[in-house]
Amino acid sequence: MDYPQYNICANIDITHFLKYVKDQNLSFYYAMIYAVTRTANLCENFRYRVRENKEIVLHEKLNPSFTDMNADQSDDLFKLVTVDMKDDLLEFVKSAKLASESQKVHFDIAPLIGRDDFIYITSIPWISFTHLSHTLSLNRNDAVPRISWGKYFKDGEKVLLPFSVQVYHPFVDGVHVGDYFAKLQDFLGNFPQ
Repeated sequence: MDYPQYNICANIDITHFLKYVKDQNLSFYYAMIYAVTRTANLCENFRYRVRENKEIVLHEKLNPSFTDMNADQSDDLFKLVTVDMKDDLLEFVKSAKLASESQKVHFDIAPLIGRDDFIYITSIPWISFTHLSHTLSLNRNDAVPRISWGKYFKDGEKVLLPFSVQVYHPFVDGVHVGDYFAKLQDFLGNFPQ
């Protein structure tokens, strides 16, 4: 296929997780980055990559590379921030915030060169979308998952979040995306464990 990626969007229940994040006075964005990256690391098929020489590699750990705005929102430009994944939510949120605040270059691709141990993450918190597509180069070997979410909304007693997962079909089938959604929902519904 010229375009071997596909995207699945669904609403996820963040009621419990959102309450915890607010009670701890954490950034919901950074906390979700932690949750989605942690979950991707639990799903082996999300960690496969294909190299230019057609070699297949399985990463031990994925790290998030995400878009972020300046805290003061002095402009509407986004920057691309890459951080190492941490095992602890609070430690990760602190690390992600520090990395974003200290990064002055909007698109610093230097940390990305020669690496593919990422998941790309973005959020569109102004829209409760029902579908999303991502920009990408038509590279048949681009196996980096892209994860996004929109504006959360109330549905009865629940708070739901529109959530999008775009993956590389040669490595990730629907059953694997279903497993990802189930593991993420379990984590969000039972945090802290």
